[in-house]
Amino acid sequence: MSPKKDNSGCGCAHIPLSFIVILLGLGYLGFTHRSRVDLGKLEIGKFLPERIARFLPKTQQPATPKTTPAPAPPVVAAPESPPPAIPTETPTPQPQVSALPSPGSASPQTSWEKKQIRGIYLSRYQVTNNASEQTIRERVRYYRQHGMNTIIHGVWGNGCTMYNSEVMQQTFGIDSCPNQFQDRWLEWLIDEAHKQDMQVHAYFEKGIKIDENSPIFDEAVAKRWIVPGVDKTYPGIEHYVLDVEIPEVAALFKKISVEFVKKYPKIDAVQWDDYLGYHDELPGKVDRTEYLTNFVRQMKADIKQANPTVSFDICHHNPYWGKRYFAADWENWNVDRAFIQIYNDDNFEKEMDYAVKYNGVAISDKQLKRLPELIKNTQIESILVFPSDGNPEKTAASVKQMTIKK
Repeated sequence: MSPKKDNSGCGCAHIPLSFIVILLGLGYLGFTHRSRVDLGKLEIGKFLPERIARFLPKTQQPATPKTTPAPAPPVVAAPESPPPAIPTETPTPQPQVSALPSPGSASPQTSWEKKQIRGIYLSRYQVTNNASEQTIRERVRYYRQHGMNTIIHGVWGNGCTMYNSEVMQQTFGIDSCPNQFQDRWLEWLIDEAHKQDMQVHAYFEKGIKIDENSPIFDEAVAKRWIVPGVDKTYPGIEHYVLDVEIPEVAALFKKISVEFVKKYPKIDAVQWDDYLGYHDELPGKVDRTEYLTNFVRQMKADIKQANPTVSFDICHHNPYWGKRYFAADWENWNVDRAFIQIYNDDNFEKEMDYAVKYNGVAISDKQLKRLPELIKNTQIESILVFPSDGNPEKTAASVKQMTIKK
């Protein structure tokens, strides 16, 4: 008798046909939707015969996905430029102006730039021929670019004003010098200068002296306003000096001065020069020192009452020469600033003591060789340059060339 054979099959013959159909359907569903169907959660083992179910895993829990860390981004070096500023509240819009350099970034001042006043003189004739507003403003910017911070501009000379004056009209029947100029030229000059952080000093050149070409000469002679004799202070130049001891003459200059500082309230200073004096060689040897002192003091007081902010300056001989030879005791005039004229190069070294004592020095373009030593002298507060050739642009260019890095 042959031995009994073990049942080695899977028992599939005993599985109902209907259940096999269900399994096939579930298999198809699982295959086509395998990414969305978790077969483990269906717990199909409980529907199978024990002989088949035992071949399945005891649990059909979904596999826990293995977390793979995201790759770290490459390290990029930060740019050298600073990060953008945090936005702040926008202030009320203001007029746009050129930004000033911050103290940390500004270049150190040169010895020339440290001078309180770096001035250049412009004759009153610079505004003749109806100089336009553009010309005047460009001229101011030119001098600023060439290192100047002050323009000393003629506004009076030879007995007349280089602006329309009611005092002139009432006194002489003319409202200004006969030259052609724009009525607002000085307003433009002052406005542009202040925009450029510069000052304007009104220069009463020739002071109380006139010549035969003056528009008031004939009337001054007729009214006996002129002191006897001819002033020949400078060779080849003959002047006649108005007598401020005469009340009408003194009143004229006081009225002119007050009118000017009222008409141009933003002017920084008025300046008179060595023509405010009486040469000692005039006939009669009359000492007019006291009269001149009283006149200047009163004129200054009237100016200050009309415009307290304006500076009253002079550009004169040293006080010894002024008093000894020109009756100009200006140390007793109570001026705000005094600049010592050193136009004579032979006396330059001796005059330096006076320049140190007072506010500064005035030189001509013929003495620019002296400029380096004046710049190096820290006791010299201010330097004024007077072009003698009538070409201030050329003089300013020469000054700039000499003051680079000084």
